[in-house]
Amino acid sequence: MSDTAFEFTAQNLEQAQKIIARYPQGHQASAVMPLLDLAQRQNGGWLPRAAIDYVADYLSMPRICAHEVATFYSMYRLKPVGKTVINVCTTTPCWLRGSGEVVKVCEKKLGIALGETSEDGAFTLAEVECLGACVNAPLVQIGDDYYEDLNAESVSKLVEALQRGEAISPGSQNGRRGSCPEGGPTTLVEKTGDAEY
Repeated sequence: MSDTAFEFTAQNLEQAQKIIARYPQGHQASAVMPLLDLAQRQNGGWLPRAAIDYVADYLSMPRICAHEVATFYSMYRLKPVGKTVINVCTTTPCWLRGSGEVVKVCEKKLGIALGETSEDGAFTLAEVECLGACVNAPLVQIGDDYYEDLNAESVSKLVEALQRGEAISPGSQNGRRGSCPEGGPTTLVEKTGDAEY
């Protein structure tokens, strides 16, 4: 999409009004983050300046404030991206659990480095700050889904499946349930009275 013009589709205008309605009168600017996300989704995964300005104008807020939000958070992309964006968390907990190896495997399989998009426009590989699932580190985010408990082998299979266009089940890739310790629960495992733990 061009960086010279942007406006919400009729469907997204309706969605924007629903989002804005969640906020108290006089505080509509608080909807800037979800509206930037809506604009980014409409625009193929990135926010041109025109889209950021449009959202600011739509919310009657200074344009610079919307730009501050868009440039601060790694979830907003300020240049075109591939059809599939693989966000690799490299913050300390993920790094300690092997995110460096996850990055190496992704780079090798995709033939691109962090911050790059494949020549065919199919993939962008991005480094992001904490995704907030440290207990299941290392992990990647693809779209709205998290793929957790990765290692070289599981991320290799994940990327290969994406390249084939196959759907992959999100969540733990080593069979862990939720955030239970690897190997299963170790406390509160006995039935006491009427409650089962």
